[in-house]
Amino acid sequence: MSTIDEIASRHGFSGDAGRAAYSALRAGGFSQAQFSHPELGGMGQWMSGGMMMIGDMFNDGLKWRVGALLAELSQHREPEPAAATQGNFGFVQSGNWWPEGFGSPASSGSQNDMAYAWFPNAAKLLVKLGTDVFAFDTGNLSIYGVQQQQGGGIASVVLNTSNGPMSLLGLNQG
Repeated sequence: MSTIDEIASRHGFSGDAGRAAYSALRAGGFSQAQFSHPELGGMGQWMSGGMMMIGDMFNDGLKWRVGALLAELSQHREPEPAAATQGNFGFVQSGNWWPEGFGSPASSGSQNDMAYAWFPNAAKLLVKLGTDVFAFDTGNLSIYGVQQQQGGGIASVVLNTSNGPMSLLGLNQG
């Protein structure tokens, strides 16, 4: 039994659920995860700062178990097999729209004609609106979430940051 299977078992999950959670953590740089697995409450998101959402939103017991599983798995690192691909269960489009040199984002998402990807190592937040891509400098800011008002364009984007909520337009373009 692998370490991931053992950790999953300790929290009452199958090895399959543990591997799905670990894969989502790996894709999120071990500080966040976006996942979709029936044992984990369906689709969900987790961030190391304490944010936790699962599709089975009224099942608090399951929510705490999933959070504990992800917190423990986020502290565990296994070597990545050479042929492995990092998947995030359909939350990010295939054929990345950001420059290859940025690598994998710590956080990304999309809704309607807007998409975002945050690269803390490069201190950049990229926002794609239609076919246009805008780059913003984030400095040492930590971004915990991105919200968009329907039909409001780039001016309606609000970031949940380590300094509290702020408008995307509060960042310097660059």
